[in-house]
Amino acid sequence: MKTVRRLIYREVLAAVAFTTLAFLALMFFFDFVDQLGRIGRTGFTLSAALLSTALELPGRFYELFPITVLIGSIYALSRLAQSSEFTILRTAGLGPGRALALLTALGVVFASLTFVVGDWLAPTAAQKSVKLRAAASGGLNVGAAGAWLRDRLDHEAQAPTPVSVHVSRLGAQGELEGVRIYEFDAQGRLKRRIEAASARADEDGQWQLRNVRVDRWDNEKGVAQQESAATLVWTGNLKASVVSAAVLPVGTMTTLELWRYSRHLSRQDQAFAQHAIAFWKKALYPMACFVMLGLALPFAYLHARGGGISWKVFGGIMIGISFMVFNNLSSHLGLLQGWSPWVAAAAPGLLYLMLSLGAFAWLVRYR
Repeated sequence: MKTVRRLIYREVLAAVAFTTLAFLALMFFFDFVDQLGRIGRTGFTLSAALLSTALELPGRFYELFPITVLIGSIYALSRLAQSSEFTILRTAGLGPGRALALLTALGVVFASLTFVVGDWLAPTAAQKSVKLRAAASGGLNVGAAGAWLRDRLDHEAQAPTPVSVHVSRLGAQGELEGVRIYEFDAQGRLKRRIEAASARADEDGQWQLRNVRVDRWDNEKGVAQQESAATLVWTGNLKASVVSAAVLPVGTMTTLELWRYSRHLSRQDQAFAQHAIAFWKKALYPMACFVMLGLALPFAYLHARGGGISWKVFGGIMIGISFMVFNNLSSHLGLLQGWSPWVAAAAPGLLYLMLSLGAFAWLVRYR
């Protein structure tokens, strides 16, 4: 059994590694060409473009790895079937259950690698890429209309104070620029507005504001006051991790950070379905490697002695593309139809896994 395991694992790992390297090289070329248009603008140099493109590779690996697992596995298993090696292995006692168990064990390795890259390496590299572009460009805009955050300030003798915070840009050094803080009373009337040129938040909820202007309104007396200060400390419940989640792309967040941010949005009565679906997709995405290996296994039971591998690889590419399209479409359908977040995230994987196991059972039974 060790010889069989070594043979199958060697073939599959070599094919998956070659396919992954080929796809990453292709994506690096496309991403670098896309970066060329930014060279020369606000200090963005050729070296910055190369470094920024390289920092995107872990994210590309995370996105493409299940697909390369599928294509590489189909190629390796089809080669074994074409040369009749897999038929010999079946004759020697490699039953369907054992074959499925061998690929399942290999799927654990692939899923673990996907999780490590997607939850540690890719977010870290994406954050560095964003900071690099911000430093080279003198700052980055946070979306078309900036980022909005909500908070509630708790007081011992008063009702919680609703707060809205708006951030316009991410500065070159990672600071927040164009910050506006709006505090309301229990009746929803604006009572204080704080406007700062820049700010930094920490994990205690303290914001260090610079170049501050404070406008106060006494709604009972109809009096307005205005103050200015070089620095000001504002304390709330918006921690640095929550702020980063709001202003940075979703790809820079780990699974735990997505969960924390979706919980924060839920507590603040904000729409959290999008980030909840993103959390479940990220948590379940490594399991796609099991689905891809399950889709590849039936190809080992297709007897093709002459040619046919190129068509099988092409079919694997089409299956992988359809899975990615359905995976993205499921998220949008989940938002539109109000599905439970875990259902929207898990539906594509479960459907394709059932299809693969169904095809595998049919081939074993009738072929």
